[in-house]
Amino acid sequence: MEKIFIKNRHGLKMVVQIEKPESPSGLAFVMHGRGGFKEQPYIRAFAQGFLDNNYVVISFDTTNSLGESDGDYGDATVTNYYEDLEDVISWAAEQSWYQKSFILCGHSLGGMCVALYAEKFPDEVKALVLFSSAVSGQLSLESFEPEELANWEKTGWRTSIGYSSGLVKKLKWSHTIDLQKYTLLDKVVNLTMPVILMVGELDEVHPLAHQEILFKALPGPKELHIIKGAAHTLKEPEHIQEVYQMINNWLKTLK
Repeated sequence: MEKIFIKNRHGLKMVVQIEKPESPSGLAFVMHGRGGFKEQPYIRAFAQGFLDNNYVVISFDTTNSLGESDGDYGDATVTNYYEDLEDVISWAAEQSWYQKSFILCGHSLGGMCVALYAEKFPDEVKALVLFSSAVSGQLSLESFEPEELANWEKTGWRTSIGYSSGLVKKLKWSHTIDLQKYTLLDKVVNLTMPVILMVGELDEVHPLAHQEILFKALPGPKELHIIKGAAHTLKEPEHIQEVYQMINNWLKTLK
């Protein structure tokens, strides 16, 4: 495992992690969700699934998250996370191990970002792995109680506790303004590559109903898997192992 520091388009430091199997046969990028980081157990499970199938794996901390990269979580937006993904891929394109056709994997907001990239550059993306992906800004906001949204707009902030970090997180209202600019459904016709969707049965953030909307719209080879008893953020070892096994099995079908 190798960890390096790069700069994004705004001059902020980003931490990128490179993992190489002995005989690489593919390339995958793994992206965490809003307020996430590359060491989260289920993000590591995603990465391990690719490693065990001989993929070079690139994981990274976006800026404005809780990982090692620069920025403040309060300033997190879809735009900034997506731009960071583009910048990491642009950096990777200059490396000796780069392959033009790669797999993108993301959780939650990271799922939306990797899917947006695949819609924009479909010829570069071999396949997509989306776990509890955000589908559209409108659908995401519908997951909040009206009172919570009203208070968020009035105070300018939303306070929550990070599932993985246990830290108090404060997010600006401007996040919701940016979020509403994005949807996967307008250009979903471009997602002709194989796509696997996974979602926790008890996910209330980007629930099964949202995933079914996206699944129905996908034009290419697709699978939808429900992790029974799991929420939006995977905590239980058996749920994490189940997701790892789903990815492991699915990758073998691509070969």
